Amino acid sequence: MSRRPRSERFRYAFDNFMARGTIALIAGLFLASVVLVLLVSLVVLFLGGLRHDDTAGVDLVELIWLSILRTLDPGTMGGDTGTLVFVFGMLTVTLGGIVLVATLIGVINTGLEGRLAELRKGRSKVVEEGHVVVLGWSAQVFPIISELVLANANKRNQCVVVLADRDKVEMEDAIRQRLPNTRTTRVVCRTGSPLDVDELDIASPQTARSIIVLAPPDGDPDTDVIRTLLALTNAPNRRSEPYSIVAEISEPRNLEVARLASRGEARLVLTGELIGRIAAQTCRMPGLSVIYMDLLDFEGDEIYFQAEPSLAGTTFGEALHAFRDSALIGIAPSGELPILAPPMDRRIEASDRLIFLAEDDDTIQLSERPAGLPRLDRLAAGEPLSARTERTLILGWNRRTPTIMRELDRYCAPGSEQTVVADLPAARPGVEAAASELANTRVKFRHEDTTSRAVLDSLDVPSFDHVIIVAYSDALDDQRADGRTLVTLLHLRDIGARAERQFSIVSEMLDLRNRNLAQATRADDFIVSDRLVSLAVSQLAETPALEPIFADLFDHGGSEIYLKPAAEYVTPGDAVDFYTIVESAARQGEVAIGYRLLDVANVPARNYGVVLNPDKALPIPLQPDDRVIVLAEG
Repeated sequence: MSRRPRSERFRYAFDNFMARGTIALIAGLFLASVVLVLLVSLVVLFLGGLRHDDTAGVDLVELIWLSILRTLDPGTMGGDTGTLVFVFGMLTVTLGGIVLVATLIGVINTGLEGRLAELRKGRSKVVEEGHVVVLGWSAQVFPIISELVLANANKRNQCVVVLADRDKVEMEDAIRQRLPNTRTTRVVCRTGSPLDVDELDIASPQTARSIIVLAPPDGDPDTDVIRTLLALTNAPNRRSEPYSIVAEISEPRNLEVARLASRGEARLVLTGELIGRIAAQTCRMPGLSVIYMDLLDFEGDEIYFQAEPSLAGTTFGEALHAFRDSALIGIAPSGELPILAPPMDRRIEASDRLIFLAEDDDTIQLSERPAGLPRLDRLAAGEPLSARTERTLILGWNRRTPTIMRELDRYCAPGSEQTVVADLPAARPGVEAAASELANTRVKFRHEDTTSRAVLDSLDVPSFDHVIIVAYSDALDDQRADGRTLVTLLHLRDIGARAERQFSIVSEMLDLRNRNLAQATRADDFIVSDRLVSLAVSQLAETPALEPIFADLFDHGGSEIYLKPAAEYVTPGDAVDFYTIVESAARQGEVAIGYRLLDVANVPARNYGVVLNPDKALPIPLQPDDRVIVLAEG
């Protein structure tokens, strides 16, 4: 084998050295400076450059020092005098110093620019503890971070880390634009794939207090979520303690696989089922979506767990009156699942934790029980609502529509009817598949344009009990889908005005900002899909114990929220306090948690008439059309 030329080997070695980075280059320049100074100093010394009156008595160490000064500061040699050898030597180190210092400045500048560029890529590892990690990027990032900021408002130096396969600067700019003030919470963005075990380490999930896995907006979202769960729970350097993970799943068929992938460490939010159930319940009880928004966000009243040993031995019904500024809604027995709206004669054990609806945990305080609970002799004896035949019109189609159809079927009496109108090719087979699962409802389908006035007029919309407008989220982007919803809403309200009949309308919106535009249509309720899911995810990330509570609330078979006529509980027009309403509901096996005033039901500033957890001592003049909000068995 022929040997490489020395010049080629030298160039190869030099290239390798240069490729080692800024530190190696600085070290090389330092070594070159040392060599230059020593070489010139030795030459000057041995050639007799110090044989002059001005340099008499200068030894080698002093000569090296003089050379160093001239290397660093070219102006130093301006006053040099001595032999020609000395002056020429000082000129040499000065010129060499100019080259070396200029090169050093260039190397440092290049290194800093490279480091800043690397930081902008967002590839450096996060060094945080007790933070929240958000894996993935979608429109839900903004409401989730917003809710986490509210949850952390009374804590100092909190951190949310977002890891997604997007540019770091773009993510930071988007978050800053939508959330300019994050208060006590820092938002740190990093670029990396949540599907890659190595890149997951960038977000330091091992030290996080909770991890949120977002479904991507396109492709096969459930597959990506499951792969991320596998990467988290099977990473070689994962922590020994279980993670606190909240993840979104779109399809019920993927639920069990996701549980296996997470090793039981994840609380899974079935997004389609959640929105479908809320939409179905809300169309039958206008105002319910506002209540769910209040329960799920971190503003206003929230659900808390707290032990009250002093109430041990009392019944749940008696304890309902023990708190003036908070609403007792259930019991969490030690080692068992929580129970919402338990039987009124259920006795509270010392080991039980009670479940409250309260403004904050420090507002849950025992108060004096009202003496005698006045006006109990005038309480109404309400009759439970029975299922009846209903006609429901569903306009539009997305993957959540079959869930809405199934949920409606559970509430309706046999002989009810659902009419689905949509102009997507996937709608007809979807309707036929869902119809085969319904027991109480017959289904009709029409392939029509839901924004067409002629089509809506032909449907005889006023003859329906409920109308649900479903966003075309599977086929259109958020703004275009919401635009079609708004057009349909405007037509429906005009139809109702001309027919002098106001029918119930529930519409699904995708972007919360479009809800303000929709106010002009006077729709009864808006289901803001992404926001509701984001609120549920944020609550579970902060309070994992809420998982069985939400499962009970949103499931048809558990305790549910109802808005029932005020006449079922009190004599309309009489100003009674909420203690009285609580007692009236308790006699019917229900837990009263608030009320809705129908005369301000369309006023956003009054929370659409919904009042949760009112001061129990204040009088409330409920009218016949007003509603009492109760928790009761479905």
